[in-house]
Amino acid sequence: MEKVILCRYGEIHLKGANRGYFEHALLNNIKQVLKDYKLTIKRVAGRYEVSEFGEEQTEEIVQKLKKVFGLHSLSVASKFKTCEEAILNICSTIKLSEKTFKVEVRRADKRFPIKSMEMAGLCGEQILNNNKNIRVDVHNPEVVVKIDIREDGNTYLSFLDILCAGGMPVGTAGKGLLLLSGGIDSPVAGYFLAKRGMTVHGLHFHSYPYTSLQAKDKVIRLAKIMNDYCLNMKLHILSFTKVQEEINKNCNRDYMIILMRRIMMRVAEKLSQKIGANAIITGESLAQVASQTIESITATNSVVKMPVFRPLIGFDKLDTIKIAKDINTYETSIEPYEDCCTIFLPKNPVTRPQIEKVLEEEAKLDIEALVKDCLESDEVINI
Repeated sequence: MEKVILCRYGEIHLKGANRGYFEHALLNNIKQVLKDYKLTIKRVAGRYEVSEFGEEQTEEIVQKLKKVFGLHSLSVASKFKTCEEAILNICSTIKLSEKTFKVEVRRADKRFPIKSMEMAGLCGEQILNNNKNIRVDVHNPEVVVKIDIREDGNTYLSFLDILCAGGMPVGTAGKGLLLLSGGIDSPVAGYFLAKRGMTVHGLHFHSYPYTSLQAKDKVIRLAKIMNDYCLNMKLHILSFTKVQEEINKNCNRDYMIILMRRIMMRVAEKLSQKIGANAIITGESLAQVASQTIESITATNSVVKMPVFRPLIGFDKLDTIKIAKDINTYETSIEPYEDCCTIFLPKNPVTRPQIEKVLEEEAKLDIEALVKDCLESDEVINI
């Protein structure tokens, strides 16, 4: 008998003739997250089997697999050659601490002579014989003993299906550039696009010396947490100091935020073209702050021609916070280090900018030179 981890995918089942492409991508991603372990990974009948690992590493491996987009669930299972006697013998050794149980038998191998319901009864009898204070409950059991008799001559016995991240394998839906501010929202936005299969790289604007080096370090740590899901993430860190100084010196400060955002989007589009990204991703939520009114978003969008994805646009802040906690970015996001968007903030920022006035203020700046200067400061970190 051998301990293995069975990994199952979900939405990939809906794919047609190109399903193999997604299966291969998922297999490669599984191999990547487990590259530091000595083990074997193979695809078996619409699932993946991880085997030949140290038993003491089981929990570590499970935690890493749970974050792989494309996987729906997994089970730690005992694997052995299919044989009625072997199945019943193993069931006779099972000790359960719960008070109720049931047995589920899946007989994928129709050559096995005993039908599923009958085999479940025989297995249940063996378990009852070895557990005097337990009873069968087929409707609401505390534990389910799962026996899976496969076509390849192997049987798997497991007790628990562990839910994974779901979604589609990273790398199967193009590349996006995430505006990673260091706040709560943007890591969650990147998480959602990675869950749909997009390769996500980060772009962070910093304004040293107005913002601290701790703020920059915070964003790098956020990217490292995100990389558990995003895989092979690259972080581009660009200096935004000169842009903010020029706006502060030459323009109506009430327009500071919208002018900043428009230049950020121009820079993001240029960088996206350079690295082969297909879209810009932001953590904006409608009406959350001054730069996220419909008028401000429209004014911001008008400077770029590529898609801008805002997966949190209709989210309540509490919804976003819950997800940030689930993916372990929240505690880092709330560290009190200011990002560039908190510098030179006006007391009364324009919330419903008129495009004519925005263009009038932008005319006071050398936009092309500022974008070029910003791009030249690009520091790339391979997360």
